[in-house]
Amino acid sequence: MGVMEEAKGKVKQAVGDLTDNETLKTEGEAQAGKGAEERKETEARAKAQAHEKKAELHGQKQELAEEAG
Repeated sequence: MGVMEEAKGKVKQAVGDLTDNETLKTEGEAQAGKGAEERKETEARAKAQAHEKKAELHGQKQELAEEAG
C-alpha cells in the first residue's frame, strides 16, 4: 500500500515540471510524500507481524518445555 500513490505523485510532479505547472508539481510532491509514508507504514506493520509470530512460536516452545519438565 502506498506504492501506487507514490508513483502517481511522481508522475504528476514530472508532468508539472514539464508543463511548468507549479500547482500540479506541488500536488505531485504531496501525493508522492503521502504514498511514501503509507508504504513505510505498511512495511512497519509487516515487520511487526513477523515479530509477533516469532514471539508466539517462542511462547509455544516455552509452554511445551514447561509441560515436559
